[in-house]
Amino acid sequence: MHLTESFAIGIYLSMLILIAIFSYRKNQSSSDFMLGGRKMNFWLTALAAHASDMSSWIFMGYPVKIYNIGISYIFVAFGLILFMFLNWKYVSKKLRLETEKYQALTFSSYFESRYSDTSGMIRLLSAIVSFIFYSIYISAGFYGLGLLLESLFQIPYHYGVSLGFFIVIPYLYIGGYITLAWTDFFQGMFLLFVILLVPIFATESIGGFSHLFEKLSEKNFFSQLIPEHSFYGLILAMMMMLSWGLGYFGQPHIVTKFMGIKEAEDTKKSKWVGMSWQIVTLAAATLVGMVAIEFFQTVDFEDQLIFVKMVKSLFSPFFSALILCAILGTTITLADSQILVLASCITEDFYKRILRKNASSKELLTVSRLSILFVGLFSYAVAMQKISSIYELVEFAWFGLGSSFGPLILFSLYSKSVNKQGAIAGIVTGCFLSILTPTMNAAYALTLPPMILAFFGSSLAIYTVSKWTTQREAV
Repeated sequence: MHLTESFAIGIYLSMLILIAIFSYRKNQSSSDFMLGGRKMNFWLTALAAHASDMSSWIFMGYPVKIYNIGISYIFVAFGLILFMFLNWKYVSKKLRLETEKYQALTFSSYFESRYSDTSGMIRLLSAIVSFIFYSIYISAGFYGLGLLLESLFQIPYHYGVSLGFFIVIPYLYIGGYITLAWTDFFQGMFLLFVILLVPIFATESIGGFSHLFEKLSEKNFFSQLIPEHSFYGLILAMMMMLSWGLGYFGQPHIVTKFMGIKEAEDTKKSKWVGMSWQIVTLAAATLVGMVAIEFFQTVDFEDQLIFVKMVKSLFSPFFSALILCAILGTTITLADSQILVLASCITEDFYKRILRKNASSKELLTVSRLSILFVGLFSYAVAMQKISSIYELVEFAWFGLGSSFGPLILFSLYSKSVNKQGAIAGIVTGCFLSILTPTMNAAYALTLPPMILAFFGSSLAIYTVSKWTTQREAV
């Protein structure tokens, strides 16, 4: 390992350790560990919700698509911005109030209470679906860490993943939700600084913004905003918006941030802080992909490492490592948010609901920490297989979670006609279609949109099954 890179990363990790130590003193119960005792201010909530959304995908997934596909891929960013705004406006406040009303610490316990499910089926299904997709999602984070550390230190990928595991797990094990909130805030500000700094420096190194836009115009880059310049291309652009944007409603690691805010009314202020951060971040990430077209004259490296290679070309080893800690930070933030959600499901929905209904708060806290270790180890094992790209892993998990839980969250907040049978049908249908659709696409060379089909299929199942079972019970 290079001493300068190690020193830079050591500084960054020391900051995370200090945050974990500071927040450890505040954890007194399982409620504090899972939701911070619902005491988070609007700044922390805003940055936590958005920083936990942007994984290594913002550095190693999205810019590559702009680079390879072109400016039309910006519709994905438009979709993310639009639907996260809708999430803040129509979900955040109501979900905060409803989960407190039912004293729910997890989204699945909220579903169970909301639909009076005494059988435990909703909780069990939620836990199974969460485990399937979060295991893949978390493994994508370890995958990103493995690639980053492999690039920085020229160590084998598997060593990088192992090192990433020992970075991610310990401080979450110590601190819990409050640790994540403060870490998200710190890393959200750092990410914003880095994602702005790098493309600006890169643009200046090739002659400035006027030169960049002139060269891109010569390549007809901007004229390709609408694919194929046709109505069909416009439909494709709208599908890109929906395919990622709809997923926001069903991402537990994001919506649980709404549940932890101190005052429901503060979600309005959080909305504007968070949305401002997201717009600037996605705009800068788009610029990374654009400047890469001129920055790299020959492409002989792994596509996912465009941002990493750009940083290493522009800065000294020490500052390169420090800047690339932003990837390390976003990956840690997202992985830990997801691990905490999944560990909470195991603790609340399996251990407490099925094994130990009268477990004490201290006992549940211990189980939560053991669950964190178990989830981390399982995802680590998946990441070691290096089965796909970061983008494909994130896409699969995002679509699965969004379509399994998103429709039900919306129905639970805005409809009184849904029952537990409809809720179960929605989760099962969303999960099934989100897995079936990409499988069919691969087998038959189709281009069906998994998120759109699964999301609306789940919504239809919730509505029709609820209506049918209600009518049958009335007879």
